[in-house]
Amino acid sequence: MANVLFSDLLVPGWADTKIGLKEVTGTFGDRHAYSLPCHNANPETFFSEEKAVIEQAKRLCAPCPVRNECLKGALSRQEPCGVWGGELFHEGRVIAERRGVGRPRLVRVG
Repeated sequence: MANVLFSDLLVPGWADTKIGLKEVTGTFGDRHAYSLPCHNANPETFFSEEKAVIEQAKRLCAPCPVRNECLKGALSRQEPCGVWGGELFHEGRVIAERRGVGRPRLVRVG
């Protein structure tokens, strides 16, 4: 049975165009099971809004054997938030960093 989120079932044609979670969990290639960093860490780490925790999640993803597949899957599903494949997502797109609370800056920094 495939690992599919309930919300995915509500979208017609989802299985035809999206890379599901089953493609990035379980066994790979020569059928060896991998111990994935996201399976051994606190899930909240990958969905935090704190800059230090987001950077920690990205570091956890760095050595992952399925990092590229995870990123491709998250892009295809347009994940609304979180760290996927070592990249931070917001509203289905990769962003460099999460903007802090408050008014936007008048002058772009850096």
